[in-house]
Amino acid sequence: MSEIPELSYLDFSQNQLEGNIPSNILSKNITTIDFSRNKLNGSIPSNFSYFPILQFLSLKDNFLTGSVASSIWENKVFNANGSLILDMRNNSLSNISGSVLSTPPNTTIMLRDNPICLNESQGYLIKFCGSKNIDNYPGRSSNPIGDCLAQTCPKDGFYEYDPSYNLTCFCAAPLRLGYRLKSPSFSDFRPYAKSFEIELSHDLGLIPYQLFIDSYIWEEGPRLRMNLKIFPNLTSQFNISEVRRIRDTMATWRIHNKYLFGPYELLNFTLLGPYSKFDLDNPQRKDERYLVGIALGTFAAVSTLCVFVFIIIMTGKYQLFSFKSHPLSSSGIKFDGLKEFTFEEIVQSTDYFSESAIIGRGGYGHVYKGILADGTIVAIKRADEGVLQGSKEFLTEIEFLSRLHHKNLVSLVGYCIEEESEEILIYEFMQNGTLRDHLSTRSKKSLDFFMRLHIALGSAKGILYLHTEADPPILHCDIKASNILLDSMFTPRIADFGLSRLAPAPDDEGIPHGHVSTVVRGTPGYIDPDYFLTHRLTDKSDVYSFGVVIMELLTGKPPISNGRNIVREVRFARQRGNVSSIIDQRLYCCPSESMENCVSLALKCCDGETHLRPSMTEVVRELEDICLATPGMDSAPIQMMVSSSLLSHSGETCKSSSSLQSDSQSGGESIVALYHNHTHS
Repeated sequence: MSEIPELSYLDFSQNQLEGNIPSNILSKNITTIDFSRNKLNGSIPSNFSYFPILQFLSLKDNFLTGSVASSIWENKVFNANGSLILDMRNNSLSNISGSVLSTPPNTTIMLRDNPICLNESQGYLIKFCGSKNIDNYPGRSSNPIGDCLAQTCPKDGFYEYDPSYNLTCFCAAPLRLGYRLKSPSFSDFRPYAKSFEIELSHDLGLIPYQLFIDSYIWEEGPRLRMNLKIFPNLTSQFNISEVRRIRDTMATWRIHNKYLFGPYELLNFTLLGPYSKFDLDNPQRKDERYLVGIALGTFAAVSTLCVFVFIIIMTGKYQLFSFKSHPLSSSGIKFDGLKEFTFEEIVQSTDYFSESAIIGRGGYGHVYKGILADGTIVAIKRADEGVLQGSKEFLTEIEFLSRLHHKNLVSLVGYCIEEESEEILIYEFMQNGTLRDHLSTRSKKSLDFFMRLHIALGSAKGILYLHTEADPPILHCDIKASNILLDSMFTPRIADFGLSRLAPAPDDEGIPHGHVSTVVRGTPGYIDPDYFLTHRLTDKSDVYSFGVVIMELLTGKPPISNGRNIVREVRFARQRGNVSSIIDQRLYCCPSESMENCVSLALKCCDGETHLRPSMTEVVRELEDICLATPGMDSAPIQMMVSSSLLSHSGETCKSSSSLQSDSQSGGESIVALYHNHTHS
């Protein structure tokens, strides 16, 4: 594992492992190591002292002997919220080597149930081992270690024993809250539960052992709903300022969206027991803040006006605003999981809507790359003056968008509205741009067949969600390669569905029926011919457009190129029995059967007879079958397929399973080779 330089999380707990812990197995980037509940013996490896960003080390419930080196926690540099947890309980450790009198305050060491804790002459061990005489310590029972009785905690149900505490029988009142992952990237939470606890604890400024998952359940979507408990640190209950800080952090969009866990929503934050008397929005404090706010606001308004006038005079940036007035108003309406930004925040994040910040243009308006005050990078879509909907319609659309959550859709994170002047949507920023960018011959990053197949399947799942699981269902109307964005892991995300049309409700099989009459919308080359002629928009119109996207993935060509239509070119090549002539030359020796199946599916999607086209449900099912039948696509995680160091080179080849051996001439692996090697290692 030392050959995996980016390895940061390692969990080998409860695996019946025996023998010594190897001393050369991990990278310097490791943050979490868990060897707990095995049958390991020998000493703690000395290399554990050389992990500069280690946050969590658990070796509890083994047969380890010898000393614990204080160098593991010494001379570490922690960030503002950094911490180190060392759990070595229930071993046969007899000593601590080095200095232990000046343990950093953000380091927690647990040594209970080791021979070292029997040395009562060493008073400093109490904080590592616990005390046998804690009768007068608030919140702790007087029972012997490991023998806590339920009646020693208050019987009101609001206090309970902190399951992580390194002192015995510590009774505390946890905060209880409901939390939901809206689009997690996994279907089995168990391998990731501990990682989730650690990462969420870090984002909340807590040590990992303060937060626990009490229970969880999968819901439709799929979404993961859970009940969490947060225990106070070194006391029996939180004070009001800490409760308010935790509540505000979770409720105001300050938790970072991790690729693995996706966006979240806070379902409830109910104050019970000792916290029921807390008024987190005390009226007196509100009045004080209101008065202070008036004074500061007046001063800020005058100062801002002066600065604003100066900027207009000195830089001429008034042209960006088209002489419109932008009062810093608020809609007064809140949407779950979304933040309402002021226009001033948007202006600052885009450097006054600088031309250099523009990353896209469309019928709706311009899209800017913005950097928020906290450093978060976002995509900001600003409506042109001619397409403003009006406040009521715009807020209705925001409410609708806030309910759409899928890992293959671009997530809305906020909005800005200024009456009759501005309608702005703030989305996640997709690091790897559009699919069209990567299919272009000008791209330095060549996608192999495996990656293109992965992108096709993910995109199809996103469209299927819009057709069958959105409430109400919607038709996209403009499926195209430039509306499929790629995140940092090259996961495809469907974009621009906010301007789509409501679709007829699906039947019991999840298939929409009927049509919507509408003015023809879309992009030439992708538009369903039947929709163009009849103005009757159905789910099969999106299917046609997606068939064109599959053809783009196979050929690398845009839908219309040099006067040639891609659908006609692929159909003629198939009739001549010469499909290979139109396949992207960057896809040298791809699996022929899988390629043929993809061509067949694309042509079915683009059938001239609407009723003969498959539904998106059938498209997803067929793509999944193609993936299962393609060697190397069935079991390896997509993370193994993506390597920025490999993708940064141009001219990668799509190798078949027979050519996945190391290429001595090229001096490196292709993406597929890396994928395949990890699949069978």
